[in-house]
Amino acid sequence: MKREVLIPSDSTLLEGELNIPKDAKGVVLFAHGSGSSRLSPRNQFVAGALRELGIGTLLFDLLTEDEAADRENVFDIDFLAHRLIDATRWLRSEIRGEARPLGYFGASTGAAAALVAAAQDEAISAVVSRGGRPDLAFRYLSDVKAPTLLIVGGKDYGVIELNEKAYRLLRCVKSLKIVPAATHLFEEPGTLEQVAQLAGEWFGRYLTPQGAADPLARRSTGFSNREEAGRMLARQLACYADTDVVVLAIPRGGLPVAREVADALDAPLDVIVVRKLGAPGQAELGIGAVVDGDHPRVIFNQEILEYLGVSSEYIHAEVERQLEEVRRREALYRGGRPKIPLTGKTVILVDDGVATGSSVRAALRGVRREKPKRLILATPVAPEETIEALRAEADEIVCLETPENFFAVGQFYRDFHQITDDEVRKILSAEQPVEAGSTIGK
Repeated sequence: MKREVLIPSDSTLLEGELNIPKDAKGVVLFAHGSGSSRLSPRNQFVAGALRELGIGTLLFDLLTEDEAADRENVFDIDFLAHRLIDATRWLRSEIRGEARPLGYFGASTGAAAALVAAAQDEAISAVVSRGGRPDLAFRYLSDVKAPTLLIVGGKDYGVIELNEKAYRLLRCVKSLKIVPAATHLFEEPGTLEQVAQLAGEWFGRYLTPQGAADPLARRSTGFSNREEAGRMLARQLACYADTDVVVLAIPRGGLPVAREVADALDAPLDVIVVRKLGAPGQAELGIGAVVDGDHPRVIFNQEILEYLGVSSEYIHAEVERQLEEVRRREALYRGGRPKIPLTGKTVILVDDGVATGSSVRAALRGVRREKPKRLILATPVAPEETIEALRAEADEIVCLETPENFFAVGQFYRDFHQITDDEVRKILSAEQPVEAGSTIGK
């Protein structure tokens, strides 16, 4: 039963291919890796092998063509996991009454998204990662309950070590299989066949019902969208209305939230651009973050730097490269408008949510160098441990929710669509409201 489908996620329809053999024992959703799509010949090959074993498959595009053109989206694990969760919910509604268990097959960055999604959904029966980057989901690995198989090529140097570290952090039924002579894409003769065999055996063994049909349906979503979150945040910041305050947003997701706060406080709105420093040969793995300003600020993840043995020459070159991108984006977003001075002002730094806090920490330190009178971090949602770790960086932190089971920012938004550069420019060029504090308390 093969058919083309459209899967709703936020305001987007994602193209997919659903193929469920008669009397299928379950269905596997494929989370593609960086630069890949539902038409990936490697995933199509594995999917075909699974169907021969009586297992249904759903291959779909995690990103639209326009979204995939922006490389930042390709490595936004939080957002990719959000899309996979939406597809899972849609699939359950499609096969309602058939009680078929579901599994995830993830490749490259898609494997990290699959693990983040599985950590939130205890009804997922099994997960298989092919040439995956589970290290990008490190903070969620101990919460994964589904039996998980990590498959890595024997010549995929560097990624093997990252999978070994991830394997140690998993607390579920687990296995790590290394395919000899295979590189990252398993293009060597016979290697992809081994992947298909290993995946088929794993799903054949563990693709069984795990309990509730849709635990995600029972999870309360904190906010309908970023605008609602911003209005709720503004109410908590009402005491700063009609004061000498500047609202700073971390683009791109922080802009719609910050716009609501700035409107409510009748305050000017500006951006502070933060860029992740990528590891050598693994741009999606952050070794730190950099923020521009009169005195550019850089922070590092010392644990990852030491683990990878990154050279000082590489670090210097990467900092310069990302600083250039920071300045390009700031010029693009502002459209020629000068930065708003921060010295002596009360500055409210806003993002749509905080996970690990590395980018926010860099932004706070960058703002602090501008010598504001008072520095406030405002965010709708963050883990309690992250908030506590950031308290030394800000004079005050306003956070609406600090949930115990925090997996990803997108978990707490019903609409978590990607914000485009055009949206950022439009928000920043909008006129400020005439009446101060007009939306507070409404």
